Amino acid sequence: MGQFSYKAVDKGGGHVTGTIEAADRKSAVVALSDRGQFVIELAEETDMPSVEVEERKKPVLAGVFRFGSKRITGKDILAMTTQLSTALRAGLPLLDGLELIRRQQHKEAMREILADLVKSVSSGQSLSDAMARHEKVYSPLYLSMVRVGETGGILEQTTAQLAVILGRDEKIKTSMKNASAYPIFVLCIGLTSVVIIITWILPGILATIPGGIGAAPLPTRVLMALSNFMKDLFTTVFGWVVIMLIIAGLYYLRRWTKTLGRITWDAFKLKIPVLGSVLRTIAVGRFARTLGSLTQGGVTILEALGVVRDTLGNELMGREIDAVAEAVKRGESLAGHLEESGYFPPLLVQITSVGEQTGKLDELLLNAAETFDSDADAAINRFMAVFPAVLILILALVIGFIIAATLLPIVMMGLGAGF
Repeated sequence: MGQFSYKAVDKGGGHVTGTIEAADRKSAVVALSDRGQFVIELAEETDMPSVEVEERKKPVLAGVFRFGSKRITGKDILAMTTQLSTALRAGLPLLDGLELIRRQQHKEAMREILADLVKSVSSGQSLSDAMARHEKVYSPLYLSMVRVGETGGILEQTTAQLAVILGRDEKIKTSMKNASAYPIFVLCIGLTSVVIIITWILPGILATIPGGIGAAPLPTRVLMALSNFMKDLFTTVFGWVVIMLIIAGLYYLRRWTKTLGRITWDAFKLKIPVLGSVLRTIAVGRFARTLGSLTQGGVTILEALGVVRDTLGNELMGREIDAVAEAVKRGESLAGHLEESGYFPPLLVQITSVGEQTGKLDELLLNAAETFDSDADAAINRFMAVFPAVLILILALVIGFIIAATLLPIVMMGLGAGF
């Protein structure tokens, strides 16, 4: 038996505090509920200092030097999920596992969220409901998987599946970032050099050419016009107005691609050579793994499709999943409508059809997910083999044009062609 201190609200709405002996936290919450008291806070007296006490002990300046600590990344959630799955497999109670993970966190934002989860779960709230209060951190897929685990008593398995899904997504993001970092860096340096050359260096060189710019070859005149435009852009009021308009246009374009124009933008991305194939293959792998994991956990096919559509990363394909869900609601085949959409490969359609006929849809989808993930890796590698070459080619064309426009009048003058 342990000694627990608590804060609770009685039937009359008054706040009460005290201590109670119980075998564990859950038993303490049940005992207090039998008394008509709703638990707000519950802490074992032998526990380490509570979250509130630890917060008060922090130095005053601790909140000042928190560079980026408020931003929670996908890697943070993956690490937390992996730790929680390990703790549950080791036999730790959920509340103890959350408290242990909280103590090990180095990022302030994660400590705050885990502290809130500990407080909510200790007061009798379910983990999924506690996580739902942080909807910007935990995705609909995450909440659905946790809810399935709680309902079926298989939270250990569902958190393990979540860790696999999140780990896969992070691997894809990291691969694409790493592969594109160098070519993007080279392109940025190259474009910056081009701007400096045509704005400040080139005019001085071309000014020495007799005959004036008006008589120069067309490439040279185009380059000089671009040079004057770039110079005015940074040295005149009109130029700064143009810069502000460009920034505003890019901002609203970004908003448009995430709201009204999202369908159009996502459809365009699927049509881009090589990249479209990568995005489609990644979405298919997510579909297979997510749908298989949810149905294996006991989620109905309609509920699972509702969650899956938000994990594909493409609104156009998400709308297709909505149409498929409507067809399934009418009692029609899932595989048939996946095939009609035209966005899912024949292998996935065949596996889904066999799974529907044998009643092993979850098992077959999870097995096939490995194949689709391998296809996604191959597609990413192909894209990353082409993408750097395209960026370098663009940079080479720009620099080649500058060199040609600069040397052409000098060569013509040397040949005596005149202007």
